[in-house]
Amino acid sequence: MEVRVDGKTAVVTGASRGIGEAIVRELLASGARGVVVTGRRPDTLEPLAAELGDVVVPVTGNATDEEHVEAAVGTAVDTFGACDLLVANAGTNPAAGPLTDVEMSAVDKTWEVNLRAPLLWARHAWRASMREHGGSIVTIGSVGGLAPSPMIGAYNVSKAALHHLTRQLAHELAPGVRVNAVAAAIVRTRLSAALWSEDEQVVAERHPLGRLGTPEDVARAVTFLLSDVSSWITGVILPVDGGVAGASAGLPEA
Repeated sequence: MEVRVDGKTAVVTGASRGIGEAIVRELLASGARGVVVTGRRPDTLEPLAAELGDVVVPVTGNATDEEHVEAAVGTAVDTFGACDLLVANAGTNPAAGPLTDVEMSAVDKTWEVNLRAPLLWARHAWRASMREHGGSIVTIGSVGGLAPSPMIGAYNVSKAALHHLTRQLAHELAPGVRVNAVAAAIVRTRLSAALWSEDEQVVAERHPLGRLGTPEDVARAVTFLLSDVSSWITGVILPVDGGVAGASAGLPEA
């Protein structure tokens, strides 16, 4: 079985490093015609585009800004002729602590980036291209959205809601557009460093497969869900978690 996305155009949010960057590289290796990459900082986004060539177009902006969303999706259509694939990867976790204590401004930011923004991106991709031509969307969820865990309740709730949003969009956008999610456990990225950096080996051993995830692990699963190989799969939340969800249901404590 060869997983390919030949000739497809993608938009990947939060693409300047980590999981987003790995997804961009995997899509190009799998035959994508072009990828529009988004992020807040041009100093990290533009070097990636320069390295990968004119098949990658950077559009700098905030994932929650609707004008930026419209511009990025429009760039995909104007530059490559379509927006066939969308990966809603941008995410945040600005505050840790019990939901009774964390600042509501941090909760609002977490939910805006992790839940509201993916809906914005899906709406604009649908209107600009996918309603007429079809497509595939993948959101980046979390095993924290499958079961509660200490200290990151605002994040977990946002990801649980994102999982349901994914299923709802799969229902509404069928049959022309498939919508799925991956639910990652602890992946070795800067965003998750607070969960593993103090003692990586101990945290790794709490995953049944004995290691942390890599951005490439997630990127391969995302590419599978975007590709026609998974053409009869929609509304699925796929754990990419080293066995955590199956073994204990929940995010390993750091």
